[in-house]
Amino acid sequence: MDINSDIGELNTLLADGTYEKLMNHVTSINVACGGHAGDPEMMGAMLTLAKDKGLHIGAHPSYPDKENFGREEMKDIDPNELLDSIRDQIEALVDVASEYEMELTHVKPHGALYNFAVNNEEVSQTIAEAIIDVDSSYKAVGLAGSKMLTVFDALGLDTISEGYVDRVYEADGTLRSRKFDDALITDPQKAANQMKEMLNGNILTVDGSSVPINITSVCVHSDTPNAVDIAQAVKEQIQ
Repeated sequence: MDINSDIGELNTLLADGTYEKLMNHVTSINVACGGHAGDPEMMGAMLTLAKDKGLHIGAHPSYPDKENFGREEMKDIDPNELLDSIRDQIEALVDVASEYEMELTHVKPHGALYNFAVNNEEVSQTIAEAIIDVDSSYKAVGLAGSKMLTVFDALGLDTISEGYVDRVYEADGTLRSRKFDDALITDPQKAANQMKEMLNGNILTVDGSSVPINITSVCVHSDTPNAVDIAQAVKEQIQ
């Protein structure tokens, strides 16, 4: 089971050692590449740490919206503009990675772009086309059981089916919006329990129901409170 984390988004998490500590418990990282956060210096710092630890690296593109950290939907953005932006973000990380003699393995959309693509085939196709424009061998990460994975697969991309141990799920298998106070799971033990359920092929939802889930990777957000402890607890649960 792959454990991934979205990183390279906040200088404070680099400065206080969170990113480095997280990388001791994950196997893949998704590096912010300019859309919602990230710049060449931060990307380089993330790749330096990842190279030392032998991790898989991927791009973490978003809507071009640093003001809202990529967490607001941009439904009116022109599809070609969005495609260009996603492609440019991926290429930005590719360029930095080449300086470190590293290669990307995957691409995972961020925030509102990811959540909108879950049920929107057009946006999913735009994401897929941007990936293919850069390198069709990159795997595409998407929410387990969602339309986005179906679209990615139909366009010939290898896919990674993802679950979340630090997020609460709705009854339809989507992630509960961050606008709700109970959207995050910050207790490492609760996160480990959620991982146990996922390993058994289920996820408990906000209303207490259980829905089936089939994942090949699980995410721990680097900006979730107690992220390092959560990642460690999840890793121990898997082992």
